[in-house]
Amino acid sequence: MVLRSPPGVRDLSADRARALAMTPVSRETAARLDDFVPLLLNWQQRTNLIAPSTASQMWTRHIADSLQLLPLAPDARTWVDLGSGGGFPGLVIACALPNTPDARVHLVESNAKKAAFLRESARALKIPALVHAARIEDFVERFPESPDIVTSRGLAPLNQLLAHAEPLLKRGAQGLFLKGQDVEAELTAAAKYWSIEAALIPSKTSAQGRILLVRRAERR
Repeated sequence: MVLRSPPGVRDLSADRARALAMTPVSRETAARLDDFVPLLLNWQQRTNLIAPSTASQMWTRHIADSLQLLPLAPDARTWVDLGSGGGFPGLVIACALPNTPDARVHLVESNAKKAAFLRESARALKIPALVHAARIEDFVERFPESPDIVTSRGLAPLNQLLAHAEPLLKRGAQGLFLKGQDVEAELTAAAKYWSIEAALIPSKTSAQGRILLVRRAERR
């Protein structure tokens, strides 16, 4: 397979190989992700979806970072991704789920341009993703389902993130939150306001990164 990189971005094939070695997926999922990358980079020229400095590490910095959540919730069917932005992790997760019965990823994004990108990507890739162009607070209050998993990546400090996710966690969802090196300090700060049952899982893509698995969070 020959991967064509857009102007200004070096060849991505080596980065792709490293990412898929870290987070293996089916050939069908890899093909959908191959279609997703040029879509994102084309929209990136008009809308800031990722930090421009990370475009040449698209696969390892963004795609593999998202894919590593899938093995942590192998039986999940209903996912909610808060602040989906450029599609990480929610859109990438949806790329792996078209053959999973009843699977659906709800992408919540209040920015109209980013929501338009997510809709176009979901349509073009034919993946089980539904875009909600809404504020997170409004979405979680009116969402009628009981999701299995709620995700976020770089959205907000943990105290604020738990406030966003609280209605979904109360309905039985577990949280899978991609966090950086300050996550332990965030946990300490959030513990003043929340009783949290959680675990920290090392990231496959960053020595400093952690995945915060929240099993339960209740206000003190």
